[in-house]
Amino acid sequence: MAHPKSKTSKTRRNKRRTHYKASLPTLATCSNCGATVKYHTVCPECGYYRGKQVIEKEIAV
Repeated sequence: MAHPKSKTSKTRRNKRRTHYKASLPTLATCSNCGATVKYHTVCPECGYYRGKQVIEKEIAV
């Protein structure tokens, strides 16, 4: 097994990790109410997913 001769410094370790860039999740519009929703998730506003009601939501009056 490889055995390091000295500790890797925080700066050197962090330099290796700089190439990763977090990307924003892809967003879609709900087919039922038009709210912005993450892909592959149930709409938090109306409870629909791919045109079918999955979660029953109470309508605020």
